[in-house]
Amino acid sequence: MIIRDKVQRSVVEQSNYISRDLSWMKFNFRVLDQVKNTQRTVFERLKFLAITASNLDEFFMIRMGSLYNYLDYGKERIDYSGLRELPFRKVLLGTAQNFYKVQQEIYREELVPLFAENRFRIAHIGDLDEEEKSDVSAYFMRTIFPMLTPMVFDSYHTFPILVNKVLIFGVVTKNPEDVNGKQPTDLQRLSFVQIPQNLPRFFPIERGGTARGLPDELLLVPIEEIIRLEIHKLYRNIEILSVDLFRITRNGDFTLEESDDIEADFIDEIKQKIKTRRTGRVVRIEVENEHSNWMLKVLKGRWELDEDDVFVAEKLLDFTGLWQIVNHPEFRDRLPGIHPPVPPLSLKDAKNADLLEVLKGQDVLLHHPFNSIEPVLNLLERSAEDPNVLAIKLTIYRLAKESRITNALLKAAENGKHVSVLFEVKARFDEENNIREAQRLQKAGCYVIYGISRYKTHTKLLLIVRKDGDRVTRYAHMSSGNYNEDTARLYTDLGLLTTNEIYTQDISEFFNVITGHSVPNHYRYLITAPRDMRRQLTELIRQEAENARNGQPSGIVIKINSLEDRFIIDELYGASQAGVSIKLIVRGICCLRPQRPGLSENITVRSLVGNFLEHTRIYYFHNLGHPKVYGGSADVMVRSFDRRIESLFLLASHQPKQQAIHMLDYNLRDNVNAYEMQEDGDYVKRDDGGEPFNIHEKFFEVTEAIVESAKLF
Repeated sequence: MIIRDKVQRSVVEQSNYISRDLSWMKFNFRVLDQVKNTQRTVFERLKFLAITASNLDEFFMIRMGSLYNYLDYGKERIDYSGLRELPFRKVLLGTAQNFYKVQQEIYREELVPLFAENRFRIAHIGDLDEEEKSDVSAYFMRTIFPMLTPMVFDSYHTFPILVNKVLIFGVVTKNPEDVNGKQPTDLQRLSFVQIPQNLPRFFPIERGGTARGLPDELLLVPIEEIIRLEIHKLYRNIEILSVDLFRITRNGDFTLEESDDIEADFIDEIKQKIKTRRTGRVVRIEVENEHSNWMLKVLKGRWELDEDDVFVAEKLLDFTGLWQIVNHPEFRDRLPGIHPPVPPLSLKDAKNADLLEVLKGQDVLLHHPFNSIEPVLNLLERSAEDPNVLAIKLTIYRLAKESRITNALLKAAENGKHVSVLFEVKARFDEENNIREAQRLQKAGCYVIYGISRYKTHTKLLLIVRKDGDRVTRYAHMSSGNYNEDTARLYTDLGLLTTNEIYTQDISEFFNVITGHSVPNHYRYLITAPRDMRRQLTELIRQEAENARNGQPSGIVIKINSLEDRFIIDELYGASQAGVSIKLIVRGICCLRPQRPGLSENITVRSLVGNFLEHTRIYYFHNLGHPKVYGGSADVMVRSFDRRIESLFLLASHQPKQQAIHMLDYNLRDNVNAYEMQEDGDYVKRDDGGEPFNIHEKFFEVTEAIVESAKLF
């Protein structure tokens, strides 16, 4: 983090809290570290570079968008760092500019030189021979030309609505004389050509061939190079002064003014908000290195931006396009293979057993992606066909594109079962897909709830009610991850399958809250938000502090994605001062400042970034040697406690609890993917010089004996 102003730097350093936004930038730097890792193939490194670019896009759409919501409407805001709106904007954009520059440097200096030895390169038109140029021109006329639409901006044409996150050419032309031969007042005219999103970013050209039929070299010509070469065909008899590529990022942060009106109005409001996102305030311009200053001046004036909002790409504009290279068929075998999942620990000796029968005798903990999500999918698909299943209830936040979950629910409805689905249609950037899928379910006869008033439903719960002879058995699944079979192969998560009556009764009560007007007195194994999650976590933290003050053993270990709620941070500071050893594993945003003398000396924070995205949430409290361990959907965020429907579930039986303790133990031992957070908010890569311990490999090798031996304190 670079803060040149001494006063601003002093304010930030003295604050007991780390800025949420600056902490997020630190996280993206940790992802960028994966691009620097020379142990990875160039294709892995390109993949991580594309991820950092997608992350940065979302950061500008949401976090910078939110900041501009304050600036544009004159609202006051003081960041956790202690800075007000304008100075914080300066610091934040300076940090983002530095990140963008480092991205470009790594690509130019470290990755591009590796392309040739991997038999490909990103080629310019000048690299092509005459036959190849002819192929490119034919592709332009056949495919690209009919799709392009020049949009002029002058006194006769309004400024066009330019699309968010697409490549756009700003074309400056000489203003021709009018029909009477008079010289125009404006000597230059600006128009825009947007590159269609459904065109591939690169046009492939194969050179030579090998015995296996593979090319000696694969040339990848950026589509912008092709259009730049041929763009004069869009401007017949007009003098072109400059052709400059740029890209804009718009504010994507909107809030919904929910009401108690009928669902149709609610869905219409979401659809309308999505449209406003497409035309939202521009918060960033990316532009290629050598560009028309006149064009850029017009754009900055139009969107009320200054130099801090302009990001100059020295080499390639928009690294998200690198996915086309990473996913190219020729390079699929150049990415490391995904290790096949292993059976869940509690099912290793019951490979051919009936899961329904197994669950009557024990709980089963799944740890993804090391364990497959298939048991959950199979349970749901089987239930859809099982004539003894009476009802299925489920919360959905994000789905896979070709979702087996949706198909199973549709089949269940067709088979006459009661299906209740709380479909969160406010899941950011998945709103349209979720609305579409929810309406499919509703038409099939499912009872669909489109979110709950002003709350976003983030909890992950499944309940299946099945007639079992003369009694009814309820099967439950609780998880930290979404019901999404695609991300279950890439994200680490935990889920619990159970028929335990305490869990199933709690979940039944919780669904009654969601779908009706029930207000239960208490849950035995669940902690829920927005009702009482902050309060109950506070009580658990304070109990550890009290134990420490009384000279008794104590300890807290928490693994989450984000830590931002100031109230819980203060409670952790208080517990640290009481002598509690606190170990935090926070993948992304962390606003707590560890290791500050007199404040947080007993708190350590680490972040793990590697092949899998760490998504598991586990809360461990020592409890005088009788640990209380919770899993679930909630991070330590204001939104999680106050604006979301969330749940944490107690791991009550021995083996699942011990498995969760083992997960935390391994997370604390990792020395390959781990970064240690410093008191100033910086992160240092852990390198203890010992034998590499990579949890993204070790979790595939877990045995019952290893799990049983795990200890945290």
